[in-house]
Amino acid sequence: MPFEGVDFYDMESSLSEEERAVRDTVRRFVDDEVMPVIAEHYIAGTFPTDLIPTMGELGLLGANLPEKYGCAGLNNVAYGLIMQELERGDSGIRSFASVQGALVMYPIHAFGSEDQRKRWLPGLATGELIGCFGLTEPDFGSNPGGMITTARETADGWVLNGAKMWITSGSMAHVAIVWAKTGGLDDPSSVRGFIVRTDTKGFTAKDQKGKLSLRASDTSELVLEDVHVPKDALLPNSAGLKSPLMCLTQARYGIAWGAVGAAMACYDEALSYAKNRIMFDKPIAATQLQQARLAEMLTEITKAQLVVLQLGRLKDRGTMTPQQVSLAKRNNVNVAAECAREARRLLGANGILVEYQSMRHMANIESVYTYEGTHDIHTLILGQAVTGLSAFGD
Repeated sequence: MPFEGVDFYDMESSLSEEERAVRDTVRRFVDDEVMPVIAEHYIAGTFPTDLIPTMGELGLLGANLPEKYGCAGLNNVAYGLIMQELERGDSGIRSFASVQGALVMYPIHAFGSEDQRKRWLPGLATGELIGCFGLTEPDFGSNPGGMITTARETADGWVLNGAKMWITSGSMAHVAIVWAKTGGLDDPSSVRGFIVRTDTKGFTAKDQKGKLSLRASDTSELVLEDVHVPKDALLPNSAGLKSPLMCLTQARYGIAWGAVGAAMACYDEALSYAKNRIMFDKPIAATQLQQARLAEMLTEITKAQLVVLQLGRLKDRGTMTPQQVSLAKRNNVNVAAECAREARRLLGANGILVEYQSMRHMANIESVYTYEGTHDIHTLILGQAVTGLSAFGD
């Protein structure tokens, strides 16, 4: 049965015709192309790469970047709705699109030269080229300023050395945006971005084994050993740690929307199951316990929807702040985690089966809760915003 959405506060009336059309297009794609295969890929631990060309054709990759580079040129609410619907299918599908658009295409657009934009963005928009984002390191997840990957300038370019961890799309990427220090290791201001072809000698990507979450996602470790890149590999307008953090703000924005999609999927499944599951001669939806679960899920999803809608309007006006994104990411991912857990419990024993989606979302959201700034890191960001005092490192 096609998904019709969760819209208790008539959010539909606040969307433009184009925004609704974009959402409905992606909703059909998820229903028709993602849902029939995602459980199989999740169990197998594989990413459904055959969906990438269609995602490119539909304009889902870098959708809020300019049309002149082959992108869809959509506003940020429409982009958010794309992320919502993709994550309704699976966090791994949304993660792929988020990384491609917000963490690979965005830095090339924001910090690259015009030649770099024309060279890379059209192929990334169609999905003919796949990118990854190399910032997180094995020992410096929540402290990117502590990175030890270095870039040493030579007569004809740069030499990169280091390692990156938890890299989405790393094993299938054609190009990596790698962040490295060009000065002393204790100098976060020396961080610069580089466009690195993954077939460059010394560049290797290894699959991350043993994942119990985001199984339908390509996750890798990158190792760079004397990787020589030309001078034009440098993103010329990247300057200091603020540049990769700007990329993370873009990705976190999409995650805040995506989490709503995961929560909606779990609520929809729980509601349908509760209406049809007969226990003690009546649907379990007629019991107070399950109605309380459903009411709580609906309430939190509705609040999360309103948060991201307003955040999207602020982003389109150019007034959105990173702290506002932190609030949305922190809140909405937590909402998705709680909805997935409660939906799984409502489903009873059936909730652990792969034919139901709530436990898959529950496991996935545990990764989303951690990546792109952990829940606790966003708590400290908000704490600093309201008090003016930093608690980082305490």
